[in-house]
Amino acid sequence: MNMSDLKSSYQVAVVGGGPVGLFLGISLISKGIDCIVLERRAERITHSRSLGIHPVSLELMSEFGLAQTFADAGLKIRRGVAFSDNRKLGTLSFDHCPGPFPYVLALPQYRTEQLLEEKLLEMAPDRLIRGAEVVDIEEMASGVTLTLTHVNNRERITCRMLAGCDGKKSKVRKAAGITFSGKRYSDTYLMGDFSDNTDLGSTAAIYLHSRGLVESFPLDLESRRWVAKTDSFISDPDREILQKIVNTRTGYDLSTTANAMLSSFGVQRYMAKPMAKGRTFLAGDAAHIVSPIGGQGMNLGWLDARDLANLLHQMLAKNRDLSAVVTHYHRKRSRAARKAIRRAELNMALGRKNASPYARNSLIWMMLNTPLERLMARVFTMRGLDNWPI
Repeated sequence: MNMSDLKSSYQVAVVGGGPVGLFLGISLISKGIDCIVLERRAERITHSRSLGIHPVSLELMSEFGLAQTFADAGLKIRRGVAFSDNRKLGTLSFDHCPGPFPYVLALPQYRTEQLLEEKLLEMAPDRLIRGAEVVDIEEMASGVTLTLTHVNNRERITCRMLAGCDGKKSKVRKAAGITFSGKRYSDTYLMGDFSDNTDLGSTAAIYLHSRGLVESFPLDLESRRWVAKTDSFISDPDREILQKIVNTRTGYDLSTTANAMLSSFGVQRYMAKPMAKGRTFLAGDAAHIVSPIGGQGMNLGWLDARDLANLLHQMLAKNRDLSAVVTHYHRKRSRAARKAIRRAELNMALGRKNASPYARNSLIWMMLNTPLERLMARVFTMRGLDNWPI
């Protein structure tokens, strides 16, 4: 869609056309809400980035006929294996998780965004503008006015409600005067995508080495992602450093494999307070930052979008009070984010360097080799994170 096709007003404007913003657009359109999705990037980023799609998210996608599309495009991870210094501690199987999706789906984020964008354009080809940057936001009693730039054009539109899905540095959040508080953890990691020379196939593996965690997840049947805990942040990611860590802690030699991506990252925890204010609502990374260890972030954002679409529909179509909607959204999404943060912190704690890992290994063995294993599978797949009805 071009700027010339813009209308002057919409019921809802969504700022940010990543996976959360696209899914919110789909959800709103399906409910008959007149919306527009504005994305600053002219083209999708083609890096793999977020990888894991949890069963709760596939259940959301099924409402729009997307679950099978995603399942066909990705790789089903049905189990994970935990090791300690190359000694197997146990297996976490998702086979006993509630159907119809007893697995975690591995799908690179650029493919996720592609599938969501295709669905959005199929439903309403005039509801996504790429290359549109919001440069000014003014909220009034009756609505919100946005000033946009696109190439050399400058336009103003109004909306009754504004949704910020524009990431950690959210312009929408800043314009609303919403605080974003949290902290940085001391944990740092080195990550890379390599061609797969293991015998793990579609199985994920976690290595709880005495010198720190290594995670290995299949991207597909030909490539894997390796994530390694490091002692400090490595500002210039180096393949040889990651290869050495992986070889020392897992025994796998990546020296003859092809490498598609390298990245270093630190870990943070942030939450918007509140997550909704006036006519402005936040979702995804604009609302909360959760450690990527455990793969909850994108999935948590989709749960935000589901709730936000439902609440906006109740308000716009059924005249529910705006202040009640704002309060309900903030309380529910804050509660879910706090749960996700606690789970992520547990994942990080288990993977830290440990000179005396006996107690940790005994705990994990018990989790994976007793009836607790079924509970852990539910926890890992984000069950119980979001069970407060709208």
